[in-house]
Amino acid sequence: MSAAERGAVRVVLYFRLAEGQDVDELVQAYHESSKALQGTPGMLRNELLRSSQEPARFAVLSEWRDRHAFQEWENGARHKGQTASIRRFADPHPSGAPFAIYDVVEYYAS
Repeated sequence: MSAAERGAVRVVLYFRLAEGQDVDELVQAYHESSKALQGTPGMLRNELLRSSQEPARFAVLSEWRDRHAFQEWENGARHKGQTASIRRFADPHPSGAPFAIYDVVEYYAS
């Protein structure tokens, strides 16, 4: 059975280092959020990726059992607290390019 048949969903969040922010700060925030998310129903794994073309740009790719599980978590009371540490790195203007290549920096799997 394929991922599409199982209903698996992948979510991409974009992050960017601002002037004066260090990559280690972002990595630490990723670890804090990921540890807080461990055991979240329906979340299978997430990865921290770094752009090969623009080293200040990052993405977190998360894999969920299905869209319902993701939406339940996203609309739940714990969502904002679990992601608070990494939210300050959010990229309000992700690249408008048709694609980007990211290197895996870190990952968590359930």
